[in-house]
This record gives sequence, C-alpha cells and structure tokens, in this order.
Amino acid sequence: MAEYEMRVPTIGESVTEVTLSQWLKADGDYVELDDPICEFESDKATLEFPAEAAGRIIHVAAEGDDLEIGALVAKIDTSAVKPDGGQNKPEPTAGVQTPTPETPATQTPAQETYASGHPSPAAAKILKENGIETSAVQGTGKDARITKEDALKAAAAKPAETQAPAPKAPVTAPIVADTAAFSRNTHTKKMSRMRKTIAKRLVSAKNETAMLTTFNEIDLTAVMDLRSRYQDKFVKKYGIKLGFMSLFAKACAKALMEKPDVNAYINEGEVIYHDYADISIAISTPNGLVVPPVHNVESLNFAQIEYKIKELSEKARNGTLSMDEMSGGTFTITNGGVFGSLLSTPILNEPQSAILGMHAIQQRPVAIDGKVEIRPMMYVALSYDHRIIDGSTSVTFLVRVKELLEDPLNLLMDL
Repeated sequence: MAEYEMRVPTIGESVTEVTLSQWLKADGDYVELDDPICEFESDKATLEFPAEAAGRIIHVAAEGDDLEIGALVAKIDTSAVKPDGGQNKPEPTAGVQTPTPETPATQTPAQETYASGHPSPAAAKILKENGIETSAVQGTGKDARITKEDALKAAAAKPAETQAPAPKAPVTAPIVADTAAFSRNTHTKKMSRMRKTIAKRLVSAKNETAMLTTFNEIDLTAVMDLRSRYQDKFVKKYGIKLGFMSLFAKACAKALMEKPDVNAYINEGEVIYHDYADISIAISTPNGLVVPPVHNVESLNFAQIEYKIKELSEKARNGTLSMDEMSGGTFTITNGGVFGSLLSTPILNEPQSAILGMHAIQQRPVAIDGKVEIRPMMYVALSYDHRIIDGSTSVTFLVRVKELLEDPLNLLMDL
C-alpha cells in the first residue's frame, strides 16, 4: 500500500499551532487531488486543508486536536481504487456517454468538479446544526459549491414534522412544582483557539501596558444632517450607504497624522512611527471579535472606506478572512453602540497604542448658546498607552476628532 502523509502546512509567521475544527471527508472516503478534507482553526481565521494526492483518506488526528505546524493530520492510500471501478479510467469519446441505470443514454449530465456538492465552512456549520445531509442540498455557488445562502434555504425548508412534538401533560396531572425536576446540570465546552488568543492578548494588554482612558462627547447634529442631505446622492453614485464608521475613521486618520504619537507603538525599546493610518475595525463574529485593518484611510474617500469595511465585515462573519487581511493596523475603532453600550473603556489592541470607543447615540438636553436644546449626543472614549502617549496628547487628539465630526466640512475641505 502506497501512502501519502498529510501534515499541517505553514500558515503564517506567527502561527505555531492550529486546531482541527472539523473533518470534511469521512475516514475511508476516496478523495481527489485538491479536495478540501478538513478545516483548521488558527489564532485568527478558519482555513480549509486540501488533499495533496488522490486516494483513500485515513484519519490520524481527531476533531478538536491541537496540532503543531508539521504534525501528521492524515494519510492517503494512493493505491486505492476509485469507487466507480478504478483509477486512470479512460475518458469517454467526446459527445458519447455510456448509459448507466442512473444516467439514460439520452441525457447529458452537467460537468462536475471537486467542489460540486461541497459546502463552504459557514454552510457546513449550518447544515450540521440542522441535521441536513449535503447530498440533499443543490449548490448554486461556483462549480456547484453549496453556499451559506443554500444552507439557510435548506434549513428554512426543513419539514416541521421532523421535530417530534412535545408530549402534552395529562389533564388530570396536579399543578405542583417538582423541585427535583429543576435543571442543575452544567456542561463543558472547549475554548476555541480564537477565544484563547483573544483572552491571552487582553490579559497581556492589561498587564504589559500603562493603559489609561480619557472621555468626551460629540454632538452629531451636523453629521446626521450631512448624511440625511446627501445619502440618496451618495447611494446613487457609489451603490453603498454613507455610514458613521467611515466618517469616524476619516476623522481619526486626520487626527493621527497630526498627532503621530497616537499612531505609533513601542517595539523592544524603540518607538515605531507610521506616516499612514491603517485603522483596524472591530467586528463581532460568532467565534469572537476580530479587528482587520483598513489600509491608508488617510488617502481613501468615504465610499472607498465604506466598501472596504463592508468587504471585511462579510468575510469576517463568513470565516473567510485571510491571514494578511487580519494582520497590521496602527489604530483601532470599536463601536459598542451597536449593542446599546452608553459608555465603556475599550482595551488596547496590542501592539497599537490607542483605541477609540464609539457608543450609542442618545437624544440628550445640552446647553447651546445659553439655551437648552435636544441634540443627538455620543460619548467617546480613547484608551491609550501612557508609556508613549502623554495625557495632553490624548486629550487634544480626542478634542480634534470631536471638532472634525461636529463640523464635518473640515473633513471634506481638509482643514
């Protein structure tokens, strides 16, 4: 028997270990070259592992195993015969098809590839959770791949009768609280590799930096008027809405260029400054928080920023962000307001030295020219590393962001 060993490949410079999160091919299945056989979960992303040879797969590692780079994952018996009758089977003459019980001679079946009927990682998760076999779903993606949308439609169309109805209590049963029947169970779930990494980095940020937070509030009347006035024209021209995040990102980028200490970080006794603003955007996913950066925000227009944020958000929630897309960043913005947070102290995203926290917009009474008016107000918080950023620098940076957003024409005219 000729065997080919499948080992964990090198994924990135900082990745030394991965978790085998899911087998995509069962033990003993016949696989073709480049068939995805399993998924690896690294510190930052979920990655598919393709077969490097054709043959019968033999599992060596199990789901949930932590594997070092180079560790043996599986073996492929390259001498195994294909289920349809043999390897190196000659292709049929062009235009001629051998009739089979499943394929009448009058039919010309659609061409299949290794991706046909194979679900994406997000689709596979949905199908598994709903107990749906991949063979029961018709893929509409590239090369007939099963997409997330296909899986959601299959789950929605799943017959309700497959779920057994809850038994009805007898009419004559006494209505008495049976405390012995109350649940006191606990269950254990292994932390995902991403969650472990998040926990490790948060503890490091608290322990290794001199973190401090300064606060301010922003009157968003002008920003909301700007969006209301130009939103329709913006959407018509660019095909995407003008959101708050691009305005905040642009304001921060301009302030970062004026306050380079906030855009720098410490590396082994040296301070590294950046003449560009790569702003990481915190995105919540089912597996945890990720912070992919938007590069050169200082040089992008609002539409370009919105497009990039949308692209990164979709990839983050589908688990398809690449290692390069997860790396870098000189400053971070996180928006707890989408979850209803009124005020918080965001924690640093190392090695960066500062992070801006946005919060919920609330209609509040404020004093304007000696009169009380109701305005849309947002509290903002800037957490920073006091080892490199002085208090006066942090305060003036946040005040500058406030000024730019309360009069957004300054952004448009680069003032």
